[in-house]
Amino acid sequence: MASKYKVAAVQFEPVMCEKERNITRLLELCEQAATAGARLIVTPEMGTTGYCWHDRAEVAPFVEKIPGSTTHRFAAFARRHNCYVVIGMPEVDDDDIYYNTAVLIGPDGVIGRHRKTHPYISEPKWAASGDLHNQVFETEIGRIALLICMDIHFLETARLMALGGADIICHISNWLAERTPAPYWISRAFENSCYVIESNRWGLERTVQFSGGSCVIAPDGSIVAVIDKGDGIAAAEVDLATTRQRRVLGETVFAQRRPELYAELLTNTFSWNPHEFFGLYGHQPWPAGKRSRVSVAQFAPRADVDANLAEIAVLARQSKADGAELVVFPELAATGLSDPAAAAQPIPGPVTDRLAALAAELGLFVVCGLAERAGDDLYNSACLIEPDGIISVYRKTHPGHEDRSWARAGEGWTVVDTPLGRIGLLIGHDALFPEAGRVLTLRGCDLIACPAALTGTFTASHEGTSVIQPAPIPTGADPYHWHHFRVRAGENNTFFAFANVHDPEHGYPGLSGVFGPDTFAFPRREAIVGNGERIAAAEIDTSNLDSVYPTNIVRRKDLVAMRMPHSYRDLVRTQTGNR
Repeated sequence: MASKYKVAAVQFEPVMCEKERNITRLLELCEQAATAGARLIVTPEMGTTGYCWHDRAEVAPFVEKIPGSTTHRFAAFARRHNCYVVIGMPEVDDDDIYYNTAVLIGPDGVIGRHRKTHPYISEPKWAASGDLHNQVFETEIGRIALLICMDIHFLETARLMALGGADIICHISNWLAERTPAPYWISRAFENSCYVIESNRWGLERTVQFSGGSCVIAPDGSIVAVIDKGDGIAAAEVDLATTRQRRVLGETVFAQRRPELYAELLTNTFSWNPHEFFGLYGHQPWPAGKRSRVSVAQFAPRADVDANLAEIAVLARQSKADGAELVVFPELAATGLSDPAAAAQPIPGPVTDRLAALAAELGLFVVCGLAERAGDDLYNSACLIEPDGIISVYRKTHPGHEDRSWARAGEGWTVVDTPLGRIGLLIGHDALFPEAGRVLTLRGCDLIACPAALTGTFTASHEGTSVIQPAPIPTGADPYHWHHFRVRAGENNTFFAFANVHDPEHGYPGLSGVFGPDTFAFPRREAIVGNGERIAAAEIDTSNLDSVYPTNIVRRKDLVAMRMPHSYRDLVRTQTGNR
């Protein structure tokens, strides 16, 4: 098997009810890609028929069994060019059930299919939720997985495929409501260290504007080929040796997973009225929540605890003056990055005493990272210090390579109820593991506070799109189009306060921010630390808004409620099929 070969994402505007026209045009575009040397060609969701169907009766003349006449035509194409192609089509099974389906076809015919597991708003009018979960198909060009549009919102889908050894995820979509390449697409490639080939449709159908932006995304999250608007092809070379390293920001993340801590991923705490669920039997009821202001502060900690605490005090006062009720500081902010073991402090101890005094003086909740000494053990820890002096401690559960030279891994999660809402803590590298944020979300967190000391690239800009979107969806240039920790917030319907070390000379980019719970709400409810700044603050709202059933997305958690945990078993296996 060749490690390197060319792939192509086809972008196309189908016409509803003109199936023959659509198939003919798709085959023409596939022919162009194959002639240019592509071995794997991916075409859009429902590309053979169009997408915005009213109901079963309307789509009924166009559904097919698989294999069938349409797959036969693409199989003949694949055989002629000795290539592989992914198509999107409406499928009917032997029981007359319809599915939105992606089909992987090779030179010898149909290899496998994926039925969309998370139908988007209108699709349940005609399509059932898919029952072929998280498959990875072995081929002579590598291990290939399929996802369809909405499926990729759910971190578990791509994660399970990557654990199953997927080199490439072929994501076919009818994506809308934002500039593309979409941040979700990029994060799924980035956090799983695999290629994502994204084939999205473009154009207008029944008043719905689709976004285009078909692309090939590398395992580091970089866009290696893209087409903005119109029919066309985005082609690039892939290197399977790169994805099989499974490295994220230089770390071997799959070897560092903690599946023994992920059991809650198999539950769905938001399938019932969450207001009642979290108050059941009077045990750990949700705090009422409120509107408040949260800030993140970034700086470069030194090897001088007193100097760090002085800097923290200055930034805390600035945050308070700006109206903040909670401020988050970076990882190891109090004790420094250069020699954490030598600077480690007991908790409680002199450092937390001074932080508690500052919190009390300002009436401020403070989250701060420090190296902790607990007897003979050392931990990379974070404290949530309340104005009344209560200290909650979290010990980093996913230590990176450098952490392991001095610190033990923590053995559990920390969730704290405050007047601002339910707050969970992560530290830096933890947040690169999508499982970690999900567990805190399932425990009902409104806000995840994340002190960090991350190096490398986890953001990307966008030069703007020529696709005209309805207001208020932005289409212009954006220096922070993709921020990985914005995706962390949106996929979990939580607020996410990310405070990163800012020390460019040593590779720490800062780019701290407070991100909102809905990535499709524009203008975005967020604040990112800009050039020359050290603090960003944003308003958060953790109240229920409705005493019967929460109407606030951070409490309602729409995406979390749509999870399919019955199919997530491999996320908690200590031995998986990852290769």
